[in-house]
Amino acid sequence: MITLTQTHKKRLGIVLLIVIGISTTVALAINAFRENMLYYFSPTQIRAGEAPKERVIRVGGMVTKGTVQRASDSLLVKFEVTDYQNTLAVQYTGILPDLFREGQGIVAIGKMQTDGSFLANEVLAKHDEKYMPPEVAASLKKDEKAK
Repeated sequence: MITLTQTHKKRLGIVLLIVIGISTTVALAINAFRENMLYYFSPTQIRAGEAPKERVIRVGGMVTKGTVQRASDSLLVKFEVTDYQNTLAVQYTGILPDLFREGQGIVAIGKMQTDGSFLANEVLAKHDEKYMPPEVAASLKKDEKAK
């Protein structure tokens, strides 16, 4: 029969506390990482119900021509984003990037609303004529092939 001395019990207790501390730290880090992930979805994926409704996500596509509406008394802007298969209504309150315009690629960060529209808290526009966010380019190519 093995008996533990007082010193061994203290060492075992310290080792257990270290293991519990490291496990807790890793679990909290993984949880924070999952919560802060921004998943990208195209309008087609959103219409198919693939996007979570309670999480912050990224939506990208081309700003549909003729859909930009600016409120005269506030910074509210409404527009539609398309991946050439489906469109998604987007609302944003704030100052849009200088390069934002109809027919250009954008990525919006925000949440889906219960009415099916997207409430953006940030809008990113492409910065030159050759650049397009990789996710937007990939989803547009995929949707063009599907046509």
